[in-house]
Amino acid sequence: MEPKYKRILLKVSGEALAGDNKTGLNDATIGAITDKIKECVDLGVQIAIVVGGGNFWRGRSGENMDRTRADHMGMLATVINALALQDALLQRGVDTRVQTGVEMRQIAEPYIRGKAVRHLEKGRVVIFGCGSGNPFFSTDTAAALRAAEIDADIILLAKNVDAVYDSDPNVNKDAKKIEALSYIDVLNRGLGVMDSTATSLCMDNHIPIRVFGLNEPDNIRKVILGQEIGTIVK
Repeated sequence: MEPKYKRILLKVSGEALAGDNKTGLNDATIGAITDKIKECVDLGVQIAIVVGGGNFWRGRSGENMDRTRADHMGMLATVINALALQDALLQRGVDTRVQTGVEMRQIAEPYIRGKAVRHLEKGRVVIFGCGSGNPFFSTDTAAALRAAEIDADIILLAKNVDAVYDSDPNVNKDAKKIEALSYIDVLNRGLGVMDSTATSLCMDNHIPIRVFGLNEPDNIRKVILGQEIGTIVK
């Protein structure tokens, strides 16, 4: 089958990389995810990844801490995850680059849009660490920003739940799955697909968002091939 998308931005939460461990990194989970990313690269799809850091630290974890400093700690957590994904992809023969929004030359390339696009055109996976490099902005917002900058066809939002629901399915067993939403629906109903800044950025740049569960890593390939799983926001 031919892939539906040529260039995608995959947003992976830090919690997804922790698997059943809940915190830290789970080798088996990372291996399963990167196996599927390799399959998609082999299909000719250009893949950029923004990774969260919630398996190690969240900015709001430092309740009594200066917000800017807490967010900087969160940025460093995303770099740990980015390097773990890079290592797993390289082990599978996938040429990969990590670029960070905060300069750390001994560890990764600084984020340069033109260089990132060139890597993608050469078939390399590009992993963006440090979010946008700015405090007060989430990694969801970073995903929307990077997707706009690299002209991605779609954002694939890999979550711990399999779609968007009208209420929290972990709390309400009668929560109803929503198959399609507009950006305005997400903002007005406060559905928590992405934060409002990220959603607005996607709306302004006409970037569709596909929300799906990463509990089944093959969902990445299914979405890229055009299967309508999870929830589409457009």
